[in-house]
Amino acid sequence: MSENIKIYKKTEEGYPKTLLQLPDAPSRLYVLGELPDPMRPAIAIVGARNCSSYGKNMAYEYARILTQRGIQVISGLARGVDAAAHAGALAAGGKTYGVMGCGVDFCYPTSSRKLYHVMQQQGGILSEFAPGTPPLSYHFPLRNRIISGLSGAILVVEAKEKSGSLITADAALEQGRTVFALPGRAGDLLSEGCNRLIYQGAIPAWKPEIILEEMEWTGKKEIIQEDFTQEKKIVLAREDDLVYSCLDLNPKAVSQLQDETGLPSGSLLKSLYYLTAKDLAREVWQNYYIRTEKRLSLIHISEPTRLRRIS
Repeated sequence: MSENIKIYKKTEEGYPKTLLQLPDAPSRLYVLGELPDPMRPAIAIVGARNCSSYGKNMAYEYARILTQRGIQVISGLARGVDAAAHAGALAAGGKTYGVMGCGVDFCYPTSSRKLYHVMQQQGGILSEFAPGTPPLSYHFPLRNRIISGLSGAILVVEAKEKSGSLITADAALEQGRTVFALPGRAGDLLSEGCNRLIYQGAIPAWKPEIILEEMEWTGKKEIIQEDFTQEKKIVLAREDDLVYSCLDLNPKAVSQLQDETGLPSGSLLKSLYYLTAKDLAREVWQNYYIRTEKRLSLIHISEPTRLRRIS
């Protein structure tokens, strides 16, 4: 692997110009894959390692949607929000970059092994620490300044009131980056950090369009509006419509959906398979489903007509 590691010195061509602006810019970067494209916008998406299923899904969906708009996603490859953000970007066919708190020849955590390998082909693995450096605890707060330094903005998805993600947000503010936070429920431990950031002036990003509009990314607001707000009229069969109406962004077990819909297990699974095939639902893990973030205008009918577009 060592022969695949590229080294970018601070004094040489190719070193990220955005990092040169930092007073404590790393003297060199070790890279497996490639560095972020300086000609394209990038956002850091960070959050709790022990996030909720809702936080994991939001990180995935925001990364997926932003990547579809040409935005590069940068995070720390940690479990939880970071890994979900990387996965969402890859699912959209885009590039994503992980900044490590160890040498790039270490896959840490091991639960991110699949992402670690795929990202070397669809993005890159970066570190200021030389190959062979183990993942020591004090390395991770240090790498956060690089995550924000490579990004034009940062989105915090879920964070406790005292969290490493807030260190990244502080670094972003010091670097003059725009900070976004996903609003959370009052009293929710994992929402305290985000809600406090909003109280302190972070922009509440209750939908991905807010980020695109605030950052003026792509400069084509009419296209953004068409992609995110134009309703697509469709027709669903009655049972599919019933199942779809019970889904939301919190994963639901098949057993819970059966209780809510009253459908036989065979009919329920058939509808879930159909909705998943049409990208109206997604199985986030075995037998747990969510509704995808598509903006739909549903026409209710009693006949078992399958999904079709209305011109």
